[in-house]
Amino acid sequence: MKVAIRVDASPVIGIGHARRCLALAAGLREIGAEVRFVTRNLGLPIEDEVRAAGFAATVLPRPTTPNSPDPIIAHSAWAEVSTERDIAETAAALADWPVEWMVVDSYAFDATWHRGIRAVLKSRVAVVDDLADRALDAEMVIDPNFGAGQTGKYGAVLQRKARILAGSRFALLGPVYTAAKPLDRVAEVTSIGVFMGGFDQLGISAVALSAVRDAGFEGAVEVVASTNDPRLAEIQAAVTADPNAMLSCDLPDLAGFFARHGLQVGAGGGATWERCCLGAPSVLVMTAENQRAVIPALAAAGIVAACEPSRAAIAVEVRALLADPARRQSMADNARRLVDGQGARRTALALAASTLSVRPASMADAAIMHRWRNDPVTRAVSRQGEPIELAAHMEWLDRALGDPDRQVFVGMIGPVTIGVIRFDRADESSCEVSLYLDPDLHGLGLGEYLLAAGERTVGRGLCIVAEVLEDNPGSARLFEKSGYQRVASGFFRKLR
Repeated sequence: MKVAIRVDASPVIGIGHARRCLALAAGLREIGAEVRFVTRNLGLPIEDEVRAAGFAATVLPRPTTPNSPDPIIAHSAWAEVSTERDIAETAAALADWPVEWMVVDSYAFDATWHRGIRAVLKSRVAVVDDLADRALDAEMVIDPNFGAGQTGKYGAVLQRKARILAGSRFALLGPVYTAAKPLDRVAEVTSIGVFMGGFDQLGISAVALSAVRDAGFEGAVEVVASTNDPRLAEIQAAVTADPNAMLSCDLPDLAGFFARHGLQVGAGGGATWERCCLGAPSVLVMTAENQRAVIPALAAAGIVAACEPSRAAIAVEVRALLADPARRQSMADNARRLVDGQGARRTALALAASTLSVRPASMADAAIMHRWRNDPVTRAVSRQGEPIELAAHMEWLDRALGDPDRQVFVGMIGPVTIGVIRFDRADESSCEVSLYLDPDLHGLGLGEYLLAAGERTVGRGLCIVAEVLEDNPGSARLFEKSGYQRVASGFFRKLR
């Protein structure tokens, strides 16, 4: 599967959009997809970072004349070119590389761009967004933010039916966070980290350093910044004036930085989810308007502390957390429960759902099948709701694999196992189907593809029947969407 990613970075846009797209690209590569980036030179080159990560990148030319922003799109000025020009140049960059998905992460483009690029490339479009402030025309929307109504807010702006991957379980984090372990917490904070994003537009890094000292903290403080930050000299001056502070620039990833400090002070951008994944107690400073829809909700849930971008406000929150180790531990635990580091993998699998295939199950699959089958979510919609012992499961699987009237398959997307589908022969002309997914992958739309792949394998001319419990509306919708007819005992379909 070929996937193109259109994303920019600039002193205005920041680098967070590009970083989360790199995380998604890594997830796509893990399942065997090919990925190319298309980015425009807007004063902050990211192509070297993209290529260093092993991905191809095409750089569109920097505009030489001013562009008139589209008044309908709040952030259209970020593109620095017209929608029509960007469509033409993006399409030209991919003319020799037929893509199945175009992923775009830009607040500057709306449904006009989505329709235009789809018409030229004949691809599907996935939009990474969290604002829902303009018309969207996409087959998929990826919104990793936290809060109520993440799905519903797109009802008024989506111009076609789309799968919406919403919530922090889709936070796009790099591979280093996939296997992240919770940080060890100690009663006393001995060092503090300060990171205000790739571009500290409001100059909060120096303010935060002063606020930490106002809070009575005398220990080490590490400030992280980018050498491309226009405020770098200001940040350097503040750090130099503090004998117990140090400056780190252009860290390849922030995982180590977040892990080595007992408290973090930072802006509420994409790094929020990285801090949460590691369980790093954090004071989040609201440095952009779109963060006000997320950070207060995180604070209300006991996941972070939140404050306005002022020295006094930051000092108040830092002082309170320094004096309360129990609260810091509770915040760390809540954060870890919210973000598990698997968001890029889930999103990649959703994009690649149409490539799903099945293979015959073997005894080597017994352990993972047993874990999925015994998950409470799976058991709740099964005829046998009680947990099954591993030994009993292995005996059953051994018998099933040798039974000519039973076929058991494992669903695969690239090298990733995603679920199990089984066909039990009832007579010469019919069989019963049952299936279940890896519980961690619910909500991605994989069930219909697993069912279709199983049907293609089991043969033509059969009547497939399915029993669905009354309290399992999800399965009922799956079979209805897949062309099955409802009958008293469940659903059936004749394979043509």
